[in-house]
Parts: sequence; structure tokens; C-alpha cells
Amino acid sequence: MPKHNFVVLLAFLGAASLCFGQRSKLSPDLEGRNPEALVNVIVQYNRSPEQRHVDAVLRKGGRHLGMLTAVRGAVYSVPAKALAELANDPEVKYISPDRQVKAASSQLTPDYKLQAVNADDAQQNGFNGAGIGVAIIDSGITKRQDLRTSSSYGASRVVHSENILNPGGSTDDAYGHGTHVAGIVGGNGSQSWGVYAGVAPAASLINLVALDGTGSSTDSTVIAAIQRAIQLQSQYNIQVINLSLGRPIFESYTVDPLCQAVEAAWNAGIVVVVAAGNAGRNNTANTEGYSTITAPGNDPYVITVGAMKTENTATRSDDLIASYSSKGPTLLDHVVKPDLVAPGNLIVSVLGDGTLPQEYPQNITDNNYFVLSGTSMAAPMVSGAAALLLQQNPNLTPDQVKALLMKTAWKNFPVSSTAIDPATGISYTDYYDIFTIGAGYLDVWAALNSNSLANGSAASPIASYNAVTGGVTLSNIAGQSVIWGTNVIWGTSVIWGTSVVSGNSVIWGTNVIWGTAAPSTLSVIWGTNVIWGTSAMSSETSIASINGEQ
Repeated sequence: MPKHNFVVLLAFLGAASLCFGQRSKLSPDLEGRNPEALVNVIVQYNRSPEQRHVDAVLRKGGRHLGMLTAVRGAVYSVPAKALAELANDPEVKYISPDRQVKAASSQLTPDYKLQAVNADDAQQNGFNGAGIGVAIIDSGITKRQDLRTSSSYGASRVVHSENILNPGGSTDDAYGHGTHVAGIVGGNGSQSWGVYAGVAPAASLINLVALDGTGSSTDSTVIAAIQRAIQLQSQYNIQVINLSLGRPIFESYTVDPLCQAVEAAWNAGIVVVVAAGNAGRNNTANTEGYSTITAPGNDPYVITVGAMKTENTATRSDDLIASYSSKGPTLLDHVVKPDLVAPGNLIVSVLGDGTLPQEYPQNITDNNYFVLSGTSMAAPMVSGAAALLLQQNPNLTPDQVKALLMKTAWKNFPVSSTAIDPATGISYTDYYDIFTIGAGYLDVWAALNSNSLANGSAASPIASYNAVTGGVTLSNIAGQSVIWGTNVIWGTSVIWGTSVVSGNSVIWGTNVIWGTAAPSTLSVIWGTNVIWGTSAMSSETSIASINGEQ
């Protein structure tokens, strides 16, 4: 880029930053609202809100809907015209809409999910997740035989059920999604002679209903569910939270209330596993599917998981990335995501009640199991793996679990692969770079056999693009060589083809990461339109529903 153009760009960015900073307490998607209309918002404060904070909102014509202590906030219904005045309160940190959140699955037969990640080896050696509580924040869990201790007569391992969406309401699965997710984490396969067992078949399951019968919810409901999991942590030894859900990114993770809630759980000592999203085919922003990670998977502390295809074989050497799996870097913050990938395509798990089985009866197998595809299915694979690691060593921190899983991930991928959508005939090409498969493919047995424990933070690093040189570097690499030494976590060459890692300087060339679309893709991801504008964020309002790939 010519020097004078670069100077103009810097000046533009500086002006944009100033403009953005003046309204930084109000989320961008609150602009342009009808002043007289009521809008449900989450208000985060600099410290835990008190009654006087609630009273201040009530005086402005608002209505208090609930406290969100996990993020030092509260949810209100407020006239849009009062938002600017509310944001001027020095005790208010940030105001955002109470946004819609949806399940991160897609619809479509034995599957080979356990063999693909060597979880079968772990189970044969006595690792089954016993004693570890995994909170499933989803559409509910229908208590099936596979979720009992050992047989149809054993005690249910769903040790606590609570409806956060409609307190006092049913905790059965209203969508057919939560039961499927629970089965991937902890089904024992008793109705299939063990064929369709989950990763941690003896784990305790905590059922927190946050999604409705359409797989939808709001930020405040999911936050309240996370908050409840933290409260129940000691009672049920909750060590893992699974979030197979998400929504588009509207602001930095540092102020997004959903991200702040998952960080609260992480800081409480709970491993949080999140689906990456299913927008990897989305090219509406001319990014070739890059920068489509959804919130709260954009948070650097959680483990964000993309989806692989097992190719219906017991070996993983032929497994490929699912073209719909969302890619990084994240919008606005450019966090390197996903962290790793796991089987998520055409996954067979426990059949629940709800609208999904009714809408897709062809996906029902033997009246006991159901086939679904998406990063919703990949996330619980990792949640189950985390339960096995914590069974082996209960003293592991969330950061140590994350670092172990990333360091031991399998990294022998092709440079690229092409998938054809059976419904449309459209082909999609994926490159096996750091923004597509992260640190690699989940390997449960390798993680259990690793003696390498990291100290300190395992926050995902930030990708920085140099418009002058065209190079991309990693910054904010937590722990440097101890945790995130690039040679250890991402390998030296196999992740991004023939490029070779050289310390922490330029990690890759644009031609390797982005393929032939490098110039246009880079300019959009790091360009001002994505950082400061709203057009890229309005291209999807919910996580895409995509059929499984053959």
C-alpha cells in the first residue's frame, strides 16, 4: 500500500475510533430504534447492581425483568428514548439488547465419533467421566434409558433439572436438541449395545433449560442459566458447561454480556465449551466463510469447537472439515478461533422429544436415536473429553484442560478439501489453516496420556494483520512457549500447508491461509467496514441450519 494511502487509512481509523468511542456504552445495534418503542436490554454495571440502580431505570419508564449477577448486570424493558440518558450514568459499563440466541445444530448410519478421537481407547482403560458434573444449557433433556447409570433400571444420571426459560415449567426436551447433546456427552449406549455411547458415559448431567421449542432464546436467559450452573457448582461438582448455541457478534467480547457470563463461569473454575457456529459457507461479506464465529465462541477463554466429518470410517486419517463449520478470526477482536475441531457431522445420539424429531422423522434410528449435524454436535464431544481429563485429575484448571486438549490435538490434515452440498450441488473449498481447524482434531487418549501441564492463562491469541507487508502475526500469546509456543500447539507446518512457523513473528503467508481469494478476504476481515460498520453483522440473524454432508 502506498505510504500516503496508509496515512489516510490511519487517519480514517482514528476518526472512526473516536466516533465509536463516544457511543461506546451503547451497543451499535441499539441505534435507530423507535424512541417510543420498548426494548429489552442488558445493562452491565461497574459493580453488582443495587436497588438504587433498578430505581433509576424505573424512573425512566423502564421495567425490571431480572438480575444477572454473573455479569454484574440486570435485564430491563426500557423506552428506547431513555437509553442515551441511561448510558450517561457513570456506574453503567455497557448496554446491549437482550438478543436472540439459537441452537447451533443442523439437520440431516453408524457413526464413528468415538473412534475418530480415540475416546474408545479411553473408555476401555476405565475413563468414563464418573463423578464429574456437566451442565447442559440447551432445550431440555428427556430422561432416556441411555442417560441412566447402567441399564433401564438404573438411576438417572440427569441429577438436576430446572427450567430457566420458564421457571417451574417442564424440563423435558421441547426441541429435540438438548437430549441429543446430552447423549453425545454422556449417553451409555445401552439401547444400542454400546454402539452409540457418548464420550463420558458415567458423567452426571445437569439439565438447565434455556432454549424453547424452536431452539431459540435470549442473552438474559442463557446468562441466567450460566449463573445457575455457577450456583450449583459445588452441589453437583459441575466442572463443565456445554453451550451448543450462539448468535452473531455485535461488540467486543470485553463488553458483550454473553461473553462476560462465560468468563464468570471460567473464573469460577468451570470449563466452558462452545459451538463455533455453522456459517462457514456464508460469503455474504466476501470473506469465504472466514470471521463467522458466533458469540460466545468469540471469547478467548472458552474452548470453541468446529465440526469434522468422520467419513463413515473408524480411521481419522480420511476425516475432513465440514464446510459449514464457522471460521475465525472473530469479528472486531480478531481472536484466533476455533480452538480445535471434533466430529459433528451425521452424529447419532439419544432421541429426545420436541419439534426436531417431528420435523425430521427420517432422522430417527430404531426409535431410540436421532441423527443431527453441526457444531452443536462437535462441542459436546469436547465437553465429554474435558470430563474424562477431570476424572483423571480433578485438580486441573480450565486453562490446563484447554491447553492439554489443544497441545495433543491431531494435526495431520490435507492442505485443502472440497465438499458438495447434496441439496444444491454447490461445491465449497476449505483450507486447513489455523482459522478453520484451530490447533487440530480432538484426541482424547493423547490428552489423557500427556504429562504436560501449563501454568497461567490459556486465552486464545489475537491475529494482527499488517496492511503494509500483507503479513499476519499472533499477539497476546498467553504463556508464550509454555502454553502457546506455536511449534507445540499448532505444529510447524501441517496446519497451514508448506508454510513454516518462525517463532512468534509472521506465522503464515496470505496465500496459504486464504487460498486464491486472499486479497479480497483480508481486506474485508480487517477492513473498516467490518470493524466499524454494521453491514457484515446484519447478514445473519441466527445460526444457519445446514444439512449434514455426505
